[in-house]
Amino acid sequence: MLLAVSIILKALAIPVLARVGWTDFTTQKISNGNVGVLLCLGLGSLQLMSVESGSWWDMGMSTLAGLLLFVVLFPFWALRKLGAGDVKLMAVMPFLIGGSGLALFSILLLVLALATAMVMKFPFMLPEGAFRVYIQHLDRKGVVPFGVPIAAAAICTIAFQVAVSAGAFVMPV
Repeated sequence: MLLAVSIILKALAIPVLARVGWTDFTTQKISNGNVGVLLCLGLGSLQLMSVESGSWWDMGMSTLAGLLLFVVLFPFWALRKLGAGDVKLMAVMPFLIGGSGLALFSILLLVLALATAMVMKFPFMLPEGAFRVYIQHLDRKGVVPFGVPIAAAAICTIAFQVAVSAGAFVMPV
């Protein structure tokens, strides 16, 4: 029962992450309220899984990873290379995803961040239209909405975790 509630909490984070990605893309802002909701959903899910398994290892690993991400990314915010919302969102991701999903999240984030950088550097490769004009506008301002690849990588990781937990990917023995 606790595992089912934990999965539901993770699934509830998907629309919040989609909102974070869209808001960051359109306004270049990530609200503290959305980050707080994601933190609460992640902590609730982690706590339920820890009680179910009887081990607090995942909670401890997520706490250390979140703290490490915040400490490592904070200087990038101080140098104005990364937004404060991006730093806070990255610090919350280990709580939301859990220690077991960090490797998949990291790989997805790397791929999506590289794709975002390519789109920002070469907007002429995009088809004509409002999207291309908006990307060119962001490029002229020197702004990269990094919350978009963070949110997309988290959504994909959570969707995979939910599918695995639901038994969609059963490994033969």
